[in-house]
Amino acid sequence: MRQIKEVFSDQADVLAKLIREANRAVAKSFGINQENGPKHPSFCESSWVENDFKRGERYFLLMENQHPIACVAYEIPANSNGVRKAYLNRLSVLPEQQSKGIGSQLVAHIIEQANADQLDFISIGVIGEHIKLQDWYEQLGFVKGDTKHFDHLPFSVTYMVYDLDQSLNK
Repeated sequence: MRQIKEVFSDQADVLAKLIREANRAVAKSFGINQENGPKHPSFCESSWVENDFKRGERYFLLMENQHPIACVAYEIPANSNGVRKAYLNRLSVLPEQQSKGIGSQLVAHIIEQANADQLDFISIGVIGEHIKLQDWYEQLGFVKGDTKHFDHLPFSVTYMVYDLDQSLNK
C-alpha cells in the first residue's frame, strides 16, 4: 500500500540517501560528477536537506509497505515580489520504482498542496538537455519557459511552470 506523508528534519538521512540513489543514473547519463556538478542531487548530503528545512522547505515521502521509495520537496519562497508561487524540488523516485506513476502521484500531491495554499503557480528547474524529463512534465501540465546557462554548471537549466488556475478549472 502506498502512502504520502510529510516528514521532518529527523528524516534528513533517509531523504538524502533516497535523493542520491534516485538521481545517480541522471548524473551518469549527463556526465555530471563531483567536480563539475557538486550540487547535483546525486551527491545530496543530509546537511543539504537540513538546510532545506531551515529555509522552510517541506518534504513529502511516498512510502510503499512502510518503505520510502520516493520524495518531493515543496517551498514557498519568502520573497516572491507579490507573486504567489511555490517551487517543486528534489522529486526523486528510486530507480526500480520509476515508470510506475509514483512521480506523477507526488506532483499531483504538490499541486493539491499549492491549491490549498491558494498559490498562482508552481515552478521547477530541470536539466535543459533532459528532453525526456521536460516532456514528462509537459504531460502533467507544466509549460516550458526560459533556458539559462550558468558558468558553474555543466548543463543548462530549463524553467517550467504549472499554472494552478488550470487545475482548478479541470
